[in-house]
Amino acid sequence: MTTDMSYTTEEISKLLKISKLTVYDLIKKGDLPAYRVGKQMRVDASDLEAYKTRAKDGMVSTIKSEYVEPVTHHSFQAVSSSNHSLVITGQDVSLDILAKHIERNVAHYRPLRSYVGSMDSLISMYKGESDIVSTHLLDGDTGEYNLPYIRKLLIGSSYIVMNLLSRSAGLYVQPGNPKQLHSWADLKKPGLRLVNREKGSGARVLLDEQLRLHGIPKQRLHGYEQEESNHLGVAGKVATGEADFGVGIEKVASMVNGVEFIPLIQERYDLVMLKKPENLAWIERVKQILQSESFHKELRPIQGYDLSQTGRILFET
Repeated sequence: MTTDMSYTTEEISKLLKISKLTVYDLIKKGDLPAYRVGKQMRVDASDLEAYKTRAKDGMVSTIKSEYVEPVTHHSFQAVSSSNHSLVITGQDVSLDILAKHIERNVAHYRPLRSYVGSMDSLISMYKGESDIVSTHLLDGDTGEYNLPYIRKLLIGSSYIVMNLLSRSAGLYVQPGNPKQLHSWADLKKPGLRLVNREKGSGARVLLDEQLRLHGIPKQRLHGYEQEESNHLGVAGKVATGEADFGVGIEKVASMVNGVEFIPLIQERYDLVMLKKPENLAWIERVKQILQSESFHKELRPIQGYDLSQTGRILFET
């Protein structure tokens, strides 16, 4: 093996028989030294061999979770151990925009994106695996978003909750709404075919809460166990006629041909950050970003976003 040989993250995932996401986590933890050439991460062959030797001797950390790193604008950048990572969870494009602003404006921190649902995001924060988590979880009994779940899962922690945005959520239906679905109560109609979201996602919690509140057994919905991992997948199944409806957000409906959107609720999409002493400096910078005109300017053109509360502190322990 030549000393000047290097590998991409995809090549390393195949060599080690691990996912590409796990490779990113090894790089994040500092177990696998890497550098950036354009938009591509590379690892020298010698560093890979050194990692394999340490792994055989049990000298590397255990992988607990997997993260995706956003594309950077730098043409070449060494991954420095002096830089700290900020793991941002959630799937909305607004989080990718936030990561870009953090990369530009928060010195010595590198944003990493983890594409998981709301419930898993809060659990990852409880476990100490994430830094900025996004959540849009409806508590059907109170009609409140997020805070009831945050209070239960982060007991004993000091944290701040800020609004990222509000957005319209509802039903994806086929053109012309042939099943005439105009409210949650209409889901009582017999023979409806559903394409669902995965457990722990905000859309799944929203559906389950509405079914509970309206006394609709989930067994009545054909395809309840058929899951997609994002809004786009749900809308796609409806567009192809594989399902009569799915739950999602307005923005995605505008991206998929053959889907109409029935708005039913305005959901609040919030961010949670733990107020540890070592976090206070970057939390202040993130607050400034959320309240900045430059950040709002990038979000305004996106259909279905309400920025009237963006950057507002909703709760702080």
